[in-house]
Amino acid sequence: MRLVTTPRVTFLRDLADLVQLRTARGRVVVAVDGPLRSGKTAFADDLGAVLEERGATVFRARMEGFHRSREAQAAFGPDTAARYVDYGFDESALRRVLVEPFRLAGSTGFVTRVRDVGRDAWVEPKWLTGPEDALLLLDGRFLLRDRLRPLWDFSIAIAGDPVDPADAIAYARCDPRRVADVVVELADPARPRAV
Repeated sequence: MRLVTTPRVTFLRDLADLVQLRTARGRVVVAVDGPLRSGKTAFADDLGAVLEERGATVFRARMEGFHRSREAQAAFGPDTAARYVDYGFDESALRRVLVEPFRLAGSTGFVTRVRDVGRDAWVEPKWLTGPEDALLLLDGRFLLRDRLRPLWDFSIAIAGDPVDPADAIAYARCDPRRVADVVVELADPARPRAV
């Protein structure tokens, strides 16, 4: 289905050109990072729609679906912003049930979320498979930290200064705007621009 052409969609089509040019064929993983409430989820959703418009098979996931339980986080000490940055997400599950099986292609199943953060509960896994050529579009905070960055074939950072204490800590360690393939300014979400 052809999307209505707006300045946002035009920008996303240009970005999709770049993603497809830089990633070729096969299983591709694209990460969209940004500070809390920066618009990264809506941006990733819209980029996925543009890629689907071109016939790509796109799977969506959010880092929020890989939160550790409150109980598991508490095992790492008091509830602080630093603890959240270091232990708020289950990166092992992210690798084990999503990224690694997605990359295997074929009939290997993968899961796009393991927890419902609002209910602080596990979700029943919904195992997915896809064709050899497919794209996984993942959005969330802290995705471009040093230990996760090698997992992504292409990375996008949403511009914006960190105001949340956890984002401030993460950005002091590794500012996603300095390591991303593309940095996108969403001051006017209807008219994004690369910076």
